Amino acid sequence: MTAFLQTRRKILIGTAATVLTTAATLTVPARAGGLAPTPSMRGGANNYRPGAPIVERIGGGGFWMTGTVRRAGDGAPLPGQRIQIWAHTTEGHERDPQSHGATLTDENGVFRLEMPQIVPAFGQPHGHLAYDDDAFETVFLRPVMGRASDTTLNADFVLQPT
Repeated sequence: MTAFLQTRRKILIGTAATVLTTAATLTVPARAGGLAPTPSMRGGANNYRPGAPIVERIGGGGFWMTGTVRRAGDGAPLPGQRIQIWAHTTEGHERDPQSHGATLTDENGVFRLEMPQIVPAFGQPHGHLAYDDDAFETVFLRPVMGRASDTTLNADFVLQPT
């Protein structure tokens, strides 16, 4: 029994020393090197309206569309990027002009836009988002909600420079 405890103690001490030594050598923060760009999704461009206005909110609100925008490769956040959002909601169909709006990312590449509750269209509750400026390749997203009762939907963009 004594031999077993001494062997176990040596293993624990050796493992702890290895972990501490490895942690001490990691002085460079992890990087998102090689982050692949987001591909456009099939059906993402349905009912897209070029030049939808930047708005504070779409309709009466109550639902939040959120996400981030980062650069492919290094994963750097991209501030000031225009993201267009539209959906089939309690206040209109995704083809209606009042169901479309755009917002800009903040200094951390984060966007948030309040809109009416998304409702199922063709059996799926989903939103549409687009990045469509000249600095990066165009990306259309069509994320599907987990449940029709969800009150938020998140979509992240990783953009490839043109």
